[in-house]
Amino acid sequence: MRFRGRAKNGAAPAAPPPPVEASPGPPPVLVIDALGRKCPIPIIMLAERIREVPVGQVVAVLADDAAARTDVPAWCRMKSQDFVWEETLQQGGWGFHIRRTY
Repeated sequence: MRFRGRAKNGAAPAAPPPPVEASPGPPPVLVIDALGRKCPIPIIMLAERIREVPVGQVVAVLADDAAARTDVPAWCRMKSQDFVWEETLQQGGWGFHIRRTY
């Protein structure tokens, strides 16, 4: 007889994912909401607005287009900005945190 919640090999089911941890860096000074926009729009929005953030501060870009996961870090390398970290959003998509360097 097989019980619900048991793996095929009889082991207990996998543990739930750990709770979301606090951000590893300072909170963003500016949040750019690009949810629902296709790339390259999130990059364009970031490029237009990063000058609003003081040097050394963080801006967050919220995006749900999968291309943003490669485009935002690539833009940061190309423009010599610091890609701080990426978070997964509960509503879907990602939050990309960028520190302005100049």
